[in-house]
Amino acid sequence: MTLFAPFTLRGVPLRNRVVVSPMSQYRAQDGLANDWHLVHLGRFALGGAGLVFTEATAVQERGRRTHGDLGIWSDAHVDGLAAVTRFLQREGAVAGIQLAHAGRKASERRPWHGETPVDEEDIAQRGEQPWPAVGPSAVPYAEGWPVPAEMSAEDIREVIGAFRAAAERAREAGFRVIEVYAAHGFLLHQFYSPLANRRRDGYGGGLEGRGRLAAEVAAAIREVWPDEYPLVFRLSVTDWHPDGWQVDDTIHLARRLKDLGVDAITCSSGGIAGRERPQGMTLEQGYQLPLAAQVKKGAGIATIGVGLLWDPKLVNRALEQGDIDLVALARELLENPNWTLHAARELERVC
Repeated sequence: MTLFAPFTLRGVPLRNRVVVSPMSQYRAQDGLANDWHLVHLGRFALGGAGLVFTEATAVQERGRRTHGDLGIWSDAHVDGLAAVTRFLQREGAVAGIQLAHAGRKASERRPWHGETPVDEEDIAQRGEQPWPAVGPSAVPYAEGWPVPAEMSAEDIREVIGAFRAAAERAREAGFRVIEVYAAHGFLLHQFYSPLANRRRDGYGGGLEGRGRLAAEVAAAIREVWPDEYPLVFRLSVTDWHPDGWQVDDTIHLARRLKDLGVDAITCSSGGIAGRERPQGMTLEQGYQLPLAAQVKKGAGIATIGVGLLWDPKLVNRALEQGDIDLVALARELLENPNWTLHAARELERVC
């Protein structure tokens, strides 16, 4: 049962191949982790998962997606996160953190308030102010969204520094794995996708320029992140758009990131311009696993499969075939935190 074979990512041993995918829960106040996060994340460790990631954790205050996002832009955030890592490690799981900047998707309402831009209604009803979004270019996320301010060279330097400082705080808080959120239309994805990046300087144009920010963030984190600790990037392998980012582009970027000390790619897709999908495409279980297999083969880097996965047999088969090295589950684990234990019993019956 490959799903339950130990795996070492860089210098960190995992008790199995099950990863808890980052899932935003919008329960933070001023970015601070609290008892809710401890209970929410702790139950996955109790359920047997090998690696547990926090939700997208903002490296700058203006990089939050919503008012309820976790943050790590301040030293004040460290203690609450450290309480989570201590519990996870005590229960046998490795603690990971996803570092994020929402870019032009910032200043959004929580899902139960509509997932639309924060405006005067939120000020009146909840006392929550909107804040200006930034991006690689003055191109809005979708119709009806505000036009972001095009980032200056100084803005870009500040973001790189914010990821670097966040990695230092993550180390202090006891995390042993970092995943950089460079997918689903967040800032680094906005830079590498031609659908969002219209720049004419060194951070735009062709593949090298559009992938430059991701590469510089990876290098900055590696400067302060312990050499024995893994660094992972989550990428949207394709934009599902003929004029957008493609699989071959991801392979090129993954090779570049690998040379900078990135250890694995979590292979997701889409998210750059609303809920885009090719006409007639159906979202079946494991629909992104072939993308992960292509990246692993093309870039020679470990991959983490993710997206609509719940059948232990399907997941185990993908691992045995070598298509992926680890598997990240989200909604299935949210519904059943003991999925890992149940999967072990099911595979024991059939293997």
